[in-house]
Amino acid sequence: MTRALDASIRTIRTIRAQGRWKPRDVGCAVAGAVSLALVVWAATTVALPVNSDLGLVAVLPYPFWIGVLLLNVAFVVALRGDAEGPARRPVMMWLVVVLVLVLFGTAAFVTDVPRGEVAFRHLGIADALTRTQGIDPDIDAYFNWPGFFALLATVLRATGLDPVTVALWAPVLNMGLWLAALGVLTRYLTSDPRRRWLVLWIFCLGNWQDQDYLSPQAFGFFLYLVVIALLLGPLAARPPKFRGFRDTDLAAWWQGRSPAEPRPGLRVSALVVTLLLVTVICASHQLTPFLVLITITALTLSGRVWPSRLPLITAVLLALWLAYPASAYLAANPPLADGGLLAAIEANVVDRVSGTPGHVLVVQARVVLTLVLWALAVAGAVRDRRRGRLDIRVVLLAVTPLVLFPVQLYGGEMLIRVSLFALPFIALQACSILLPTDDSTRPPSTRTAGVLVLTCLLLAVLTVTGRFGNAQYDVFTDGEIAAVAAAEDLAPPGSTIISAAPPTPWRSDGYLDHRYRTIDYICRSDLSTATCGPLVYADARRNPAGAVVLLTRSSEASLVLQGETSAGGFAELEKWLSTQAGVELAFSNDDARAYRVTP
Repeated sequence: MTRALDASIRTIRTIRAQGRWKPRDVGCAVAGAVSLALVVWAATTVALPVNSDLGLVAVLPYPFWIGVLLLNVAFVVALRGDAEGPARRPVMMWLVVVLVLVLFGTAAFVTDVPRGEVAFRHLGIADALTRTQGIDPDIDAYFNWPGFFALLATVLRATGLDPVTVALWAPVLNMGLWLAALGVLTRYLTSDPRRRWLVLWIFCLGNWQDQDYLSPQAFGFFLYLVVIALLLGPLAARPPKFRGFRDTDLAAWWQGRSPAEPRPGLRVSALVVTLLLVTVICASHQLTPFLVLITITALTLSGRVWPSRLPLITAVLLALWLAYPASAYLAANPPLADGGLLAAIEANVVDRVSGTPGHVLVVQARVVLTLVLWALAVAGAVRDRRRGRLDIRVVLLAVTPLVLFPVQLYGGEMLIRVSLFALPFIALQACSILLPTDDSTRPPSTRTAGVLVLTCLLLAVLTVTGRFGNAQYDVFTDGEIAAVAAAEDLAPPGSTIISAAPPTPWRSDGYLDHRYRTIDYICRSDLSTATCGPLVYADARRNPAGAVVLLTRSSEASLVLQGETSAGGFAELEKWLSTQAGVELAFSNDDARAYRVTP
């Protein structure tokens, strides 16, 4: 009786101790708040436009980096915790939220204009869907995969939210969704709470790909993570046992952790949800369905997915969408027409390492960041293999996206997408070397914590450099927004609006009202005045409704940074165009000029 009473008292005391915040927890939470305040203050002091070809990393003041350092130190201290585990869950969640705001909300603290031209274009497509009678797949590629845009238009009309504000904060929102799905997913891959928190942290620090803006890719990646969570959880199957290998190391590695058999009703419900999500992905994005199919096939062939016919069902859904709703696009753009390993390397690597020295340095920072993460993952995999802990599921999920790299160039962005889809599992495998403790109740050593702080700080610097390295042309000024509005007012319906290059904040309104062209597309690789000038002039005068040539600071900067032309060469081209018959300057400010061209 006395022993039972003593045990009850000890249990009560333990519960009370767990309910109280420890000084360490309070200190880490306060450090997170201080770091966020430093980052916000530093970002609001940045003057626009950004004139460095290194992007924001060259103009952010030192308090920003102090905040980044303080945040990473606070996270490692909280992650280390004590014998009971890491810091309290609210503290860890708060630090992750701060990291998301620091890495993915910095641009929103610098300016209230969304980054990147594509976000404006996507708002215009959603607006166009509400104005057209049905969906016309002959308009362009986006209308062959309208699922995301239909959802965006519905949400905007139902909530009355400001579209520009939604686009501005979309990176923060999308990262929140990705982390929520990844948090659920990692519960099926590791039971170590420290490792689960570190995966989320490394995933944020390694996310230089900048695909979290308002886009079908961000939406599709979220659904992809949800599908993977369903495959690893309710739809998981016990791997087969091969005769003759039951007691070998190979068998132990292949078997891994055997999932518990879920209830039949739960499995059927999860299967229905999975098929629904696959259908939505097929209707929303060109590339993501293929990655879903490859991943499902790899996990099924390893014997870890129920039912075994799920890859076939997924392939049928994808084929039906390509054969019918997307047939208009595929008829003119065969998916395998520009594949090949050498072509993929040239488009994704060689062509991108060019331009001004600062721009090349930014590209190199992205490459280094990717190589560092993959090297950590390989080292972690080797370590897990030696200790008999390597999970074949993590390996498959990390390497299967590479299958698509030589298949399609995807506008030179296939390597970016591949690295994004592999990143969650590369981060998880990297934890095996960054957090090498085998016992989740034993806190990492001081040496391990120090190495982890330095690694996180290095990744943070590389990520900020990689994500915001194009700020000279993807962070827009109010003057450029005003110039776009003026150009659209000057251009009558059906006329042509010609910009220097795609980084132009246009097409958010009246997506179907004008014919949009860019000088770099019209002139291809030769932007010299003698060759390019007559082509642009002829294209502008060809439209019976007239044209407007819009030259903005950001679009010109993109061509200069990427080595397509020089500032002097583009100024000469503009001077030549301005002196041609039927061309008059109709709008001008510090960041843009708009020329009206009569037909």
